[in-house]
Amino acid sequence: MAATHQSSGKSSKARRTRRTGRRDPLAISLLKKDHREVDAMFDEYEQLEDEADKLALFQQIALALKVHTQIEEEILYPEERGEVEDDLLDEAYVEHDGAKKLIAEIEAMQPSDEFYDAKVKVLGEYIKHHVKEEEQPGGLFSQAKKGDEDLDAMGERLKARKEQLTAQLGGQNLS
Repeated sequence: MAATHQSSGKSSKARRTRRTGRRDPLAISLLKKDHREVDAMFDEYEQLEDEADKLALFQQIALALKVHTQIEEEILYPEERGEVEDDLLDEAYVEHDGAKKLIAEIEAMQPSDEFYDAKVKVLGEYIKHHVKEEEQPGGLFSQAKKGDEDLDAMGERLKARKEQLTAQLGGQNLS
């Protein structure tokens, strides 16, 4: 008879990290979840052929990235100044700025325009690089976890602001 795996019945949104077995604080787990979701959207975009589908999905990507960058810039980065190396935070702001400019360029275009798909692809690669920088050992998230900030309380603020911005920006026509 095969052994069956029984769940402990406990459900937790914070996931355990591979290296330590400890759970990520809420702020980090929420931001990582955003990273995985937008990565999946870029992967889905690569499979699309219909221009209306591409436009609709890019609008979702743009909204997710605008909200995510804003909550990081309003809450995470300022509160982690002094806990995280200044160079990492400065680079993160510059990377956000570059992504925002590329998003604005793509929003001014249509999927039928020359270079539309290429720009979406480059944006996806740019975001993957940024995510790697934040999540790698010694990166922004790693340094933040070693600091004195209450990252669970910060996670609650990030979550509330994300909901507010999603409602606010999601109601606007993004293109």
